[in-house]
Amino acid sequence: MKLHLLDRSSISNSSFTTKVNEYPYFLKIWHYHPELELVVILKSEGTCFIGDSIEKFEVNDVVLIGKNLPHMWLNDENYFDQNSNQSAKAIAIHFKQDYLGKDFFETPEMIHLLELFERARFGLKFLNISKKLIGDVQNMLELKGFDKTVSFLHILNKLAKHTQTKRLASQGFVNSFKSTESDTQNKVQAYIFKNFNKDINLEEAANIAHMNTSAFSRYFKRVNRKTFSRYVTEIRIGYACKLLIENKFNIAAICYESGFKNISNFNRQFKIIMNCTPSEYLKSYKIKASII
Repeated sequence: MKLHLLDRSSISNSSFTTKVNEYPYFLKIWHYHPELELVVILKSEGTCFIGDSIEKFEVNDVVLIGKNLPHMWLNDENYFDQNSNQSAKAIAIHFKQDYLGKDFFETPEMIHLLELFERARFGLKFLNISKKLIGDVQNMLELKGFDKTVSFLHILNKLAKHTQTKRLASQGFVNSFKSTESDTQNKVQAYIFKNFNKDINLEEAANIAHMNTSAFSRYFKRVNRKTFSRYVTEIRIGYACKLLIENKFNIAAICYESGFKNISNFNRQFKIIMNCTPSEYLKSYKIKASII
């Protein structure tokens, strides 16, 4: 799974681009771009990979992705069935941080939007978004010029003031991706995301980075602020949490689907990272879901 840089330069005489993407399933492209991206899911569900986070996505999810933050939207397996009649649909808005001018968002009246863009460096998921705000995004697509620009500012203003949010990617991932000048880290990340729930090992990752294992271990810990094994384990546990929430497999099956070899190690690692057992996590999620 190669990391792609997508060129989304506007050719529509507009300072930002808006598009409704509708396909049988979202394109499986691990990519990044210099624009921020606001995504509103209108149809379908699956898994979103944003930085080193793995999250379940579903209808009415709203996510703001910072500039140059790698991401991918992957629909559930049933969307890829040859006879599937399902489809995936989302609104995607791309804009540069200075799309209204270099100093526009540094004015006192707009500084809270600049702070929103800064928070989006890690990927920002907005929880319990109202249907009205989603409707505002849909209505904006029909506008042009000044009216469209003002409408988008109103939407960003509401998102900046929304208090229920979840940060997605880790500090270590964002720092390492930002600081690397070669594609070594990109290739290693792609290898991890492609193989985290299969056989994956330090030696193969080191070969991809053209380093011996000792040098690679030092390099990986320096840029990611955690060991290679810990990083992979966190990705696997994140995926396990997603599977638990979907409630399609029992805990034993989720253990193997997530890349673990035995249930005892899965339970032990899950508790280390999540501070609870898989069954406790699922019970807690069900309680929260019933309240919402």
